[in-house]
Amino acid sequence: MTHWATRSLAQIAMARGIVPRIAHSTVSLILRYAELQPHRSRYWKTPTLDAKFRERAASVLWCYENAKNLARSDEVVICLDEMPNLQALERTHPTNPMRPRQIEHQEFEYIRHGTVNFLVALVVHNGQMRGWCLDANDSNHLRPALVELFHDHRAARRIHLIWDGGSSHIAAATTAFLHAQYPRVRTLLTPAHASWLDQAELLLRAFGARYLKRGDWPSRDALVAHLDASWREYNRLFAHPFQWSWTRAKMDEWIFRHGQ
Repeated sequence: MTHWATRSLAQIAMARGIVPRIAHSTVSLILRYAELQPHRSRYWKTPTLDAKFRERAASVLWCYENAKNLARSDEVVICLDEMPNLQALERTHPTNPMRPRQIEHQEFEYIRHGTVNFLVALVVHNGQMRGWCLDANDSNHLRPALVELFHDHRAARRIHLIWDGGSSHIAAATTAFLHAQYPRVRTLLTPAHASWLDQAELLLRAFGARYLKRGDWPSRDALVAHLDASWREYNRLFAHPFQWSWTRAKMDEWIFRHGQ
């Protein structure tokens, strides 16, 4: 077995002669007393805590710590991330809405209507977002979105652009495009296996919980229209700066504890 429960543990304990007889409820009490939870697990990513990690992370964290001061000096910190291959799913039967003493019932079967690559940008100092629905997650489709993004912030003296090492971000065409046309843009990559340092990931999680969960779209175009309207509504109703508490000092303490 690769996954344990109290009943299977009780069964194996008796089969191996550890105890002649034991109830699964007793196994549960033993596990609770020992503070063990064999039915649970959690994934994690393991970044390499070397000098390159610290250099990249420190640059990103410096931007977060100084985002408001930079904004006063006409510099803006922007985080960018994408939700690739977002499926436009239509349930085969209409959802039954909730009623008194009865929860909502949603059809299990669905029809696929294609996918959308949803790109978002987050302005760190005020929490405002901007969204684009792209046909593909590559440099050719990313660059026109960047043109629109930088036009929105054309008054900024400098733009600090934070993103992960995705293929469209580090593509030679993207790099050449930024160097040739936008020298005022400073790009900062999050360290490998540490994309959680990109606040746009938090934005996508918050946005998805409000505007994508339990969604039902009859076509890809309907999903695109929904996303285009939803990021604007998010700005009106929910946008605010994220309370980011992980500073460079805390990072140094963390690296000291875990980097040995």
